[in-house]
Amino acid sequence: MGAAAMGESVVTGGGRSPSGWKLWSLPGRVRFLVLGVDLLALGVLALAARAAPTPEQWVTAGWLAAAALPHLHASHLIERRRRDRAGTPYVDLCSVWIFAGAIAVPLVLELVLVAVIYAHRWALVNRFDAVRPPHRTVYTAATLALAAAAAAAVLRSSGVHEHLAGGARPGWADLAAVVAAAAVQWAVNTGLVGTVIAWTVTVEHPRRLIGSASDNLLEVSQLALGVFVALALLWWPPAALLMIIPTFALHQCVQLDQLKLAARTDQRTGLLNAIAWHEQAEHAIGRTRGRTGVLMIDLDWFKRINDTHGHPVGDDVLAEVATVLTRTVRRGDTVGRYGGEEFAVLLPDVDEAEVRAIAERIRLRIRGLRITAPTGEAVTLSATIGAALDPSEPGTGLDEMIRAADDALYAGKKAGRDRVAVAGC
Repeated sequence: MGAAAMGESVVTGGGRSPSGWKLWSLPGRVRFLVLGVDLLALGVLALAARAAPTPEQWVTAGWLAAAALPHLHASHLIERRRRDRAGTPYVDLCSVWIFAGAIAVPLVLELVLVAVIYAHRWALVNRFDAVRPPHRTVYTAATLALAAAAAAAVLRSSGVHEHLAGGARPGWADLAAVVAAAAVQWAVNTGLVGTVIAWTVTVEHPRRLIGSASDNLLEVSQLALGVFVALALLWWPPAALLMIIPTFALHQCVQLDQLKLAARTDQRTGLLNAIAWHEQAEHAIGRTRGRTGVLMIDLDWFKRINDTHGHPVGDDVLAEVATVLTRTVRRGDTVGRYGGEEFAVLLPDVDEAEVRAIAERIRLRIRGLRITAPTGEAVTLSATIGAALDPSEPGTGLDEMIRAADDALYAGKKAGRDRVAVAGC
């Protein structure tokens, strides 16, 4: 995970002179952490440079660079698009080469490799992103340099490097040491990145500080690939070049997954968009054996909120309502943003009493939201909810239920808003 996950909202303004760097706009303890990590990485590099690499080690490092840099250069356009879409902790696909270096080359050459990788990242990717100033790239490089140094310390204390470099057949003890080194590299990098996120922005849950399960699986897969790159470097260096193909393919697959997710997700709320919600709701109806309910939820006087407080506050309101919905419905219910200030919920296996109870719970929690505009004014909210149930008659589908729930919604609007209206009642 890279420090590109650092809070997006902190870095604004700046200039070319040192006094105008965006680094100085960070909160005090964040600035202290960033500078401290940077200086510690420089200190580790100075200590590592005291031991001169042998000619054979320079050759091994050359093979590693010959594999890493073409992959990084070929994938830089994908990385730029990935970063444009990153709004969460960001996994940088460089660990395969960095962990391979921790196993196969001296620490000084490993740290130089990290510096070269992130200089390349800055030149071709990060400098085009206004919210990722240079200090973030430097911090990312520093965290990975320290993580790699910690991993290398584990490997050298266990004798794995000498064992592998000598051509011996690896045993279970070697595998355990490599796994321990990978865990240390992950923990150091994730800990430093998670700390700077926690001190910079507010997160919904502490788990977000270490990324999602899929993010960490991606990181672990890179560390595993790094082991095979290191074995190739130590035993058959030209074979390391073959790893360019699977690592580039991994880049392509990650981008494809992000594009698929973006096509299904509403950017303002993180919920399913209308098309994706409709598709998923159709699938859910096909799986359910009981009655199905639909809720159409419309925020009352939402245009007034936009006109009075501005669209950014309106976006905050939508995001807060989305959070209320996802936390209020049951596991297995399908929630989406249907358009504008309207949301939709599919409720499988319910009866009328459950539909009313869920809808009323949502209404009360939306009404209880406390949102403050930048001016300090309180933003009051309410919602009108239309509900409909599948009458368990053949031929009744999702579209018919949506229309019935919409009719109930508008009946609730006419009756005074801030209420639940159930179709047919």
